[in-house]
Amino acid sequence: MTAKQAAQLEDRIFNVINHLFMLVLVVITLYPFWNTVAVSFNDAMDTIRGGISFAPRKFTLQNYKAVFASGTIFNAFFISLARTVIQTGAGVFFTSMIAFCLSRKEFIFRKPFTIVLVISMYLNAGLIPYYFLMRGLHLTNTFLVYIVPGIVNVFNFVIIRTYMHSLPESIIESAKIDGCGDFLIFIRIILPLCMPVLATVALFVAVEAWNAWFDTLIYNSGRAYLHTLQYKLMEFLQSSQSQAKGAADIGAMGMGGNTAMVTPVSIRAAITVVAAVPILVVYPFMQRYFVVGLNVGGVKE
Repeated sequence: MTAKQAAQLEDRIFNVINHLFMLVLVVITLYPFWNTVAVSFNDAMDTIRGGISFAPRKFTLQNYKAVFASGTIFNAFFISLARTVIQTGAGVFFTSMIAFCLSRKEFIFRKPFTIVLVISMYLNAGLIPYYFLMRGLHLTNTFLVYIVPGIVNVFNFVIIRTYMHSLPESIIESAKIDGCGDFLIFIRIILPLCMPVLATVALFVAVEAWNAWFDTLIYNSGRAYLHTLQYKLMEFLQSSQSQAKGAADIGAMGMGGNTAMVTPVSIRAAITVVAAVPILVVYPFMQRYFVVGLNVGGVKE
């Protein structure tokens, strides 16, 4: 066997081992969620027996009917959707605007402002002072409490500013020579060039906003029409668990007047699927921005 053939054989062996390893890793990663989907479509009383793996043993939609039995779930879905869209758009725009300002060398106060922002990422006054601040700003019991406090995220600011530092300075200099102001440069040049990092940050913000429920508990628990989907699902899950504990048969309870049986395990699985599907639908459309940079080849230094 020649050296070339030996090298080719080594490459093939490595590729086979690598593909097998990645396949095992994918199965390990996806199995818990797939199992949750199977449990959510399985009969609740049959689920108590255990042994559900890749497919439901007794298919049913009763678990999802129990989750959607209350009409308030649709209003909560709309609140979560509106919160996610507005918080993502506003958060990405204003965070990138601050990152652009503090990335410019001609801004003499960029270092002290950056230090103050970074310190705020590690230190805070605590929940009680924060609550009094929100109440003093008249944000409690309002939809704005979901948007205003998190409109600028320091961690995302650091990511965006670091990416902006990698952009060729000659692009901005050329725009200034053509008569563009700072805001026009930011809108027409910086934002398009930063699309990959902005899409990544947008996904971070969207996932965090969609999954948030604790701020609803603290600031808007007394306003049912402002409850988010995650808060409603958490509330519904706690209710089903408390009913199960108080029932004579811990595996059976009636939900919303329905005589069919559901259990906390089946409800939890259905809730997990309902909460995860929107993010799973959005993610593939944003994945392509993660690696590809729009500024590649734009300027030759």
